[in-house]
Amino acid sequence: MKKYLKFYIDGKWVKPTKAKTMSVINPATEKAYAEISLGSAADVDRAVVAARKAFTSFRKTSVKERIELLQSVLGVYQRRSDEVAAAITEEMGAPTGLSRMYQAPLGTGHLATSLEALKNFQWERNHGNHIISHEPIGVAGLITPWNWPMNQIASKVGPALAAGCTMVLKPSEIAPIDAIIFAEILHEAGVPAGVFNLINGTGPAVGEAMSAHPDIDMMSFTGSTRGGVAVAIGSAPTVKRVTQELGGKSANIILDDDGFQSGVAIGIGQCMANSGQSCNAPTRMLVPKSRMKDAIAIGEALLENIVVGDPLAADTDLGPVVSKVQFNKIQDLIQVGMDEKTTLVAGGVGKPDGLKKGYYVKPTIFANVKNDMRIAQEEIFGPVLVMIGYKDEAEAIEIANDSAYGLAAYVNSAELSDAARVGRQLNAGQVVLNYQEGHLDAPFGGFKQSGNGREKGEWGMEEYLEIKAIIGANARAAE
Repeated sequence: MKKYLKFYIDGKWVKPTKAKTMSVINPATEKAYAEISLGSAADVDRAVVAARKAFTSFRKTSVKERIELLQSVLGVYQRRSDEVAAAITEEMGAPTGLSRMYQAPLGTGHLATSLEALKNFQWERNHGNHIISHEPIGVAGLITPWNWPMNQIASKVGPALAAGCTMVLKPSEIAPIDAIIFAEILHEAGVPAGVFNLINGTGPAVGEAMSAHPDIDMMSFTGSTRGGVAVAIGSAPTVKRVTQELGGKSANIILDDDGFQSGVAIGIGQCMANSGQSCNAPTRMLVPKSRMKDAIAIGEALLENIVVGDPLAADTDLGPVVSKVQFNKIQDLIQVGMDEKTTLVAGGVGKPDGLKKGYYVKPTIFANVKNDMRIAQEEIFGPVLVMIGYKDEAEAIEIANDSAYGLAAYVNSAELSDAARVGRQLNAGQVVLNYQEGHLDAPFGGFKQSGNGREKGEWGMEEYLEIKAIIGANARAAE
């Protein structure tokens, strides 16, 4: 049993204020393989004191110094990327190929785009007879999830460092080991003591203490909408800035043209990827009613060939979902779909054949779903796709926008201009046309209950900055 019983505070690995531990479960085996300490409000206080003290000097570092620091972090991270990938596979069940090709490399990508944003950012500019100046907001509280753990850590820590902020990170206690490796990376790269601090723990014990802490200047949270509401409520008395990337139920409109077959096939694959545990997954597929049977046939054929199993096996497409809690929630919602008047195309309740151990879920497709059904409105967060029919383009847009969420949306057509025309009418923070790969410097965040604020690139860094107007002078006169 591996033991990770210390927190990283003020440049050192220190024991928690009170001894309380939790097992980390490998979801492929259902067995504990590591143990972490769980923090408390007292540990948050220690970390915030260190971050506040470090901010006094770190805020004064030059752009050149922060560029050199991020370059150092990036270099160490690249050297240890395989360790990060292995940790992610073990802690949350991502297949080895997914961890090595996407999960861990996203850390490299976000650090690199933060570096480029820092190099190109205009910190001061003239505006009439005054100066517009940007400066770091202060101490940032960062709370990250388990589904793309390093993606979210790097997309917060990178821009916070670039902006000149100090921070306290609480990673998911379900998948915390990659975050511990990341703390080691920052230490080796020479990040000054107190600039980055890590505390493991639960949301009620550590997350709420961070949200309410008067010396944390902003909270950046990624997770469920329920969790985001709790962070916002906890932050309200101190009027701190809150940015949130929350849940999603992304619509995927397949237009009725020559791109139909590939649009359906790729959309199913993207929904199932990472065992459906992506907040921006295209989980609501909208197809013309006249072609629902065609979509069903494509779905049946594809799911027959998806391999669910051991994340360490080379031929595995989907690993387990992250925990027993998630497994049970997904099973309950699959049963809801089976009880409603839908067509079960493939999958269903229970584990795939031959898999008795591990939190494995059958890849599942429901067709002929109505948009007011629970499975069309609730975020299932598993390998479950719903197919909804539409009569014309106007109805497709109406159905797509009929959701409490607005994180992402997808439009697919043989004619890119048609996809773009429809995409402009969708209420989502990011609209993907014909599954084109997104750049890591494109802003990412949601409308409605999918959150507020943006991450990635210059937009991500701006969330960690305050804007100051110096009235009556311009940059040249102030020199």
